[in-house]
Amino acid sequence: MSIYEEVEIEDMDFEEEEQHYTYPCPCGDKFVITLAELWDGEDVAPCPSCTLRIRVVYEEEALPPLKASEAGGSAGAGMAVAVH
Repeated sequence: MSIYEEVEIEDMDFEEEEQHYTYPCPCGDKFVITLAELWDGEDVAPCPSCTLRIRVVYEEEALPPLKASEAGGSAGAGMAVAVH
């Protein structure tokens, strides 16, 4: 997989309501990666309008916490399963 650019997470915009980070793409759209994906260890953000991808440089400890509704897709969400 080819990476267009490495981008520090501090240079990206965090949209709290959507729980994702965006970064401008040369095609005019935006690269997008969700907070849940970052917590799951994903670091590649695709552009939905073209084939470019960026690698997000971040430290997991510095990420904001997931909202409860977003935690369903994260690896740690399974810990809250009730046992009968």
